[in-house]
Amino acid sequence: MLRRKKTNSIEITKLSSLVADNVEINGDLAFSDGLRVDGSVCGNLSNKDGHKGLLVLSERGRIEGNVHVHDAVINGVIVGDVSVEHFLELQPKARITGDIKYRQLQMDCGASVSGTLTCVAEEAVASGKVEPKSDDKVVELNNTSHG
Repeated sequence: MLRRKKTNSIEITKLSSLVADNVEINGDLAFSDGLRVDGSVCGNLSNKDGHKGLLVLSERGRIEGNVHVHDAVINGVIVGDVSVEHFLELQPKARITGDIKYRQLQMDCGASVSGTLTCVAEEAVASGKVEPKSDDKVVELNNTSHG
């Protein structure tokens, strides 16, 4: 009997909200479904409780604050800690200064992280308990580009 391989990709979610490139938000932001950020957010950004939303941060986007989401595609700048419950994709122009906790990671050539990368169990990221288990991977990166 053939089994279908489980995919390790982001769930298709419609991007129902947009922070345009001419918009700057000061304050915390919670969203459901999907959010695309082309502008600037100065504050913490998260999914609404119980929602499995997708954050897309374009190369023009910038977030200064902590991020806690289900899925994320990052190609802009984040200054703050990042926690992703399911799948994190760092595209070539991604620049993150802060610690990252993730379940699954794809990091493209050119992406840059200054902080700690920690692979944790799904339950730990979702609950906010991000202490790594003994078999979890921890990687220290300081001003390092992948590629």
